[in-house]
Amino acid sequence: MDFNDTTEKLGAHEVAAWLRRHPTFLQQFPDLALTLVVPRDNGPTASLASYQLDILREKNRELTKRLHELFGNAQENERLAVRTHQLTLALLKQASAADTLRAMAAALAEDFHGDLVRIVGFRAVDGLADVEWFQHLPEDSPRLDGFRDLLAAGEPICGRLHPDKTALLYGARADDVQSSALLVLPGVGLVAIGSRDPNRFFPGMGTLFLRMMGEALAAGLQRFA
Repeated sequence: MDFNDTTEKLGAHEVAAWLRRHPTFLQQFPDLALTLVVPRDNGPTASLASYQLDILREKNRELTKRLHELFGNAQENERLAVRTHQLTLALLKQASAADTLRAMAAALAEDFHGDLVRIVGFRAVDGLADVEWFQHLPEDSPRLDGFRDLLAAGEPICGRLHPDKTALLYGARADDVQSSALLVLPGVGLVAIGSRDPNRFFPGMGTLFLRMMGEALAAGLQRFA
């Protein structure tokens, strides 16, 4: 059997495997790279060089898209950092526990665009008896039994809450809430930010700024304990 017979019997898979092991092969035969043709999904065939150029352009478009997304995320994170810092300063300037909670509720509604804000306090707070957004429930209240695991974990959560939890937090407005961010503050209470948009808050989204806001509120209220 001569060499030509052997090469003629090579299958496409063997050729492809050999080329993968020798990616610089076409550098030695540039004329071959120019004459090879690659089928297109639509339209005529194209040279290998043209095909590679198309791939590079597509990769460049994808990288540019990802860069824009990263830049947008960085800008949004910067805005959230500024708002969280401003909220912290505002909470620490208040003269009473009631004013601190009012400042928190107002900031979540206005600066963080919460459709509904609700706060459950484990301690009674003078001056908030008639507001819709605050309710006092002792930490050992049976009504909070559904929140025991969340209180033990002490971590913010996002997404759709169980209907029982939604009903306790939002009361008569529960049907308006399609997703929530819940700040769990052990020893202090619960802060719920409700949205009519089911995709506004979702499991797996970042909770760093929520945690920082919760810690700021706890620190602000600690001054009046």
